Amino acid sequence: MLSLFFSNPLIFFILFPGLLLAITIHEFAHAWAADQLGDPTPRAQNRLTLDPRAHLDLLGTIAILLTRFGWGKPVQIDPYNLKDPVRDTALIALAGPTSNLIMAGILSIIINFALLPWELVNLALVQILIINVMLAIFNLVPIHPLDGGKILSALLPKETAYDYEQAMSRYGTMIIIFLIMPWNGVSPVSQLISPVINVIVRLLI
Repeated sequence: MLSLFFSNPLIFFILFPGLLLAITIHEFAHAWAADQLGDPTPRAQNRLTLDPRAHLDLLGTIAILLTRFGWGKPVQIDPYNLKDPVRDTALIALAGPTSNLIMAGILSIIINFALLPWELVNLALVQILIINVMLAIFNLVPIHPLDGGKILSALLPKETAYDYEQAMSRYGTMIIIFLIMPWNGVSPVSQLISPVINVIVRLLI
């Protein structure tokens, strides 16, 4: 992403706000889902807003610039406020990636029906669509602190989920750092999820 700033600054300044919007919508969706499921914590922390400043994480944004994979500021929840903590936590986690796929679907309609007649804008929208799909699929990787880790915990048997949570609390962040670091120009996570991303993008465009 950062290389685009030097090769095509105009596209970069179109794409980067789209990328920040994708992260903002992702984190807002977590906050909204938690609020709907009975947890007032995100509302109390002013996370029920589409203001990017409430949702962007400095390190996660830098990671996106350098590697094209990154994250926003995690939405804090209190499971004791949820009727079914295991199920509802998974639903809150799923809300983020789902919001990005919905956004990608909306962009797909705009692009495919040529609702905007400017070629440069449509090229940028294609890239923003891809970013939304990437963000959704990346966050579904079943490793904490990504959303996929919380979803997997809800699907596992109770004892297995506990052991998994313990392992992820120790090693999850290190695994994520390893996965997003480029090796010979390509990150392991990119090799892992690119086939899924490509299939979804082809369906949308």
